[in-house]
Amino acid sequence: MTRIAALQQPTAGITLMSRWITGTPERSRAAADALLDASAGDAAGAQLALHVFEDVDGAGLLTYAQWTSAEDHLAFVREGRATRVARVDTLVPGIERPGLDRTHLYRSTVLDADGAAELFVVTRHDTGGRPEDRRAWADARAAALTDAGHEGLLAAHFHLTVDGERVVEIAEWSSAAADTEGLEAAHGPRVPHSRYRFYG
Repeated sequence: MTRIAALQQPTAGITLMSRWITGTPERSRAAADALLDASAGDAAGAQLALHVFEDVDGAGLLTYAQWTSAEDHLAFVREGRATRVARVDTLVPGIERPGLDRTHLYRSTVLDADGAAELFVVTRHDTGGRPEDRRAWADARAAALTDAGHEGLLAAHFHLTVDGERVVEIAEWSSAAADTEGLEAAHGPRVPHSRYRFYG
């Protein structure tokens, strides 16, 4: 199964994450297929990779795109994004896109490099503060997850948003952990998080 580490592009200057709300599994998969097809068709050279994750309930998607730089992505937004999005929206109208996280991968904590990741849990931690404060927060969070030894937790990847507002955590879990108390304990009942499976 796909792991986040295997998706990483060493020359990426920025990683963009966007949630798409589609409403149903059928619409989600149609939108994912359309996006991947459109991306392959317009293949901007500055886009190094584009991957899609599907909500476990099928109601939406998470796109994970790596670009050479923020400037190159903005150039694509001006020149080609509208065409790509139109191709998707023609096939699956009414998709809601509530926001985009512009991030840099700061660090990863890998607890099991060989296990199969069946579930990806995405949590947006509103931390604010200076860059060094957010790095310190991510370091402390990584250490806490390591020390806790949650059964089924394979890895956690910490992305810092360029606006300085939050840390986006992507945790990888084995299938055996999908409904365990360990998963709930790791992410907390009061911390909003989304659960995904890798689509393509």
